[in-house]
Amino acid sequence: MLRIEYAYWLIAAFLLYTGWRNLRERHGWHAAFWLVLGALFGSGDYVLAQQAAGNMLPAQLAGTGVIVLALLAPKLHRHAHAESSSAAQRLHSAIQLGHKLFVPALLIPLVTLLVALFGAHMSIAGHGLFATPQMTLTGLALACVVALFAAARVARTPLNDGVAEGRRLLDAIGWAALLPLLLAALGEVFTQSGVGTAISALAGTFLPTGSSFACLLAFALGMVLFTVIMGNAFAAFPVMMAGIGLPLLIQQHGAHPAILGSMGMLCGYCGTLLTPMAADFNLVPAALLELRNPYGVIRAQAWSALWILAVTIAMMWLLVFR
Repeated sequence: MLRIEYAYWLIAAFLLYTGWRNLRERHGWHAAFWLVLGALFGSGDYVLAQQAAGNMLPAQLAGTGVIVLALLAPKLHRHAHAESSSAAQRLHSAIQLGHKLFVPALLIPLVTLLVALFGAHMSIAGHGLFATPQMTLTGLALACVVALFAAARVARTPLNDGVAEGRRLLDAIGWAALLPLLLAALGEVFTQSGVGTAISALAGTFLPTGSSFACLLAFALGMVLFTVIMGNAFAAFPVMMAGIGLPLLIQQHGAHPAILGSMGMLCGYCGTLLTPMAADFNLVPAALLELRNPYGVIRAQAWSALWILAVTIAMMWLLVFR
């Protein structure tokens, strides 16, 4: 039976490989960062099992490892990797392969979708092929492995070339590769710690709650602000909906929930365009394209974000109370 834990072990193996290669090439800070992260990914099950048994030491060591990662992150700087082929050779290969290059990329959503839809019905000798919890994530991990083999087949290169290229990209992205994980955890921390309740109390104290426009403006700008902080509109949404959207806009002023929710998320997406915390959208492309300014993507799209936000707020005011 395929479980999500296998994906974590596979990621751990890749991170340890990346750390080992950096160690051999005498990039000490990079090596330490990826080795610590690989150890954290690989030991997750053990830490949870020991914590359930009452032994808190492994969990404390894991927490120490996270602190070590934070200390190592500023030490990471982009370093060059030896290219396996020249730019002319890569261009010739791309032209020769043509649209076949899209096959590995398209396999990832296709295999993930198939597992999500039919994984529960797949079995071998009466045993389910996929564990029910987190089946979609397991399918995504399987899809990435399938795409790796497909890419090697399409490009007619050894499989280890794909692993080496993945390592190069990981070094180019650096610590920003961790931001989606950290931001997902931050959103859960905000939700569990009652930030939405605190925002509701602050809104009741400082906002003219009798004004529907003031509440709507606070909700929209709050979605932008929390998305800028957390880098993720999905993490900001439950906080702002619990604090202002539900108690003030929907219950008090009769706002339409579907319109408020969808357009509120669009306000959050405007915040995504403005923040380096949304690393996968704003920092990773700058690193991969080797832009001189790591915030060049944000600078290029900032005015678009502000105009879209202004129009969205105006449309919300026209539609949400109808």
